[in-house]
Amino acid sequence: MKPTTGTGRPPAFATPLRVGTPNIGDRERFWARLNGALDRGWLSNGGPLMREFEQRIAEQSGTRHAVATCNATAALQLALRAAGLTGEVIVPALTFAATAHAVAWIGLTPVFCDVDPDTGQLDPAHAESLIGPATSGILAVHLWGRTAPVEQLEKLAAAHGLALFFDASHAYACTHAGQPVGRAGNGEIFSFHSTKFVNAFEGGALVTDDDALAERALRMRNFGIAGEDLVEDVGINAKMSEAAAAMGLTSLDSLDRFVARNLANLRAYERGLAGVPGLRLLPFPEGERHNYQYVILEVDETVAGTGRDELLAVLRSENVLARKYFHPACHQMTPYRGPARLPHAERLAARVLALPTGTQVGEAGISEICRIVRAAVPACTAE
Repeated sequence: MKPTTGTGRPPAFATPLRVGTPNIGDRERFWARLNGALDRGWLSNGGPLMREFEQRIAEQSGTRHAVATCNATAALQLALRAAGLTGEVIVPALTFAATAHAVAWIGLTPVFCDVDPDTGQLDPAHAESLIGPATSGILAVHLWGRTAPVEQLEKLAAAHGLALFFDASHAYACTHAGQPVGRAGNGEIFSFHSTKFVNAFEGGALVTDDDALAERALRMRNFGIAGEDLVEDVGINAKMSEAAAAMGLTSLDSLDRFVARNLANLRAYERGLAGVPGLRLLPFPEGERHNYQYVILEVDETVAGTGRDELLAVLRSENVLARKYFHPACHQMTPYRGPARLPHAERLAARVLALPTGTQVGEAGISEICRIVRAAVPACTAE
């Protein structure tokens, strides 16, 4: 029995369109790399594919070091542990739970900070008000591929003697002030999860110019081992496998193609949703390089005549599986819920949707998505 929208007709898309459907590169190149690993009998523990992947990530980021890991959460934890952070770490409330979890899982306390009401980026002024005797660092986020206020946060961290890291899971191959993302603070962390712009099935990396930090993180990702019979740190097993590196390298090979598709998709959304009352596509700053992986729609219910959740329900009934990125805000989640009110983060968390993009969808599909959206907005249909 075929699914229907509740009106008796089939949904607009027979196959669901999802946020984060993997971008797939050249399959033959992937299989060639994987077969090479099988032939070598070297599947993990710092194989040649992983080392090549690290080199390419460091070159793209303009950093001396890239420490590849099995996932980005492990990379976040390695960065914080290798830097010797203690006590409290300031994090934005509007981010994926993994940012806060990485802090809490290693025994530190995430202190949630409000965000800029327009961009959703961590607010440096509010962050400064949260700094106390137990604060050891700030973990900012380049949200939705738009970069955080790097210079302000670097100045703030330096003034208070704090470590500064950036969760750059959304921002691989982007720039800030004309420089590649990866060079800010003490280090930055990328995600190469299957839903990300560049994917390695599962993967992550810490990039940094700090030689001592990189050396310690390298040991800690491999149980703290410094030599055949020498363990110098308490470590974990966070190594990237050769299979993951093969996928990551193949994804990097197609990076320009992925960017071009994402940009074309963004322009199609901009055309299709232009002039719809109460809807705003969050812009990308001019003059920078972007991966355009996250198309974020903000819904103002008072103007549009419908709320974000109502619009989401309509889209999902048509097999357009948009996502509430990110809802609820971290400080409203069960593990972290408390009396704090962070109005800007809460407001954005209740208003934004991520729309499908990437290689799964093209101009015709986006035109249909925009038609669905326009039909669901009373303020638009009333015009």
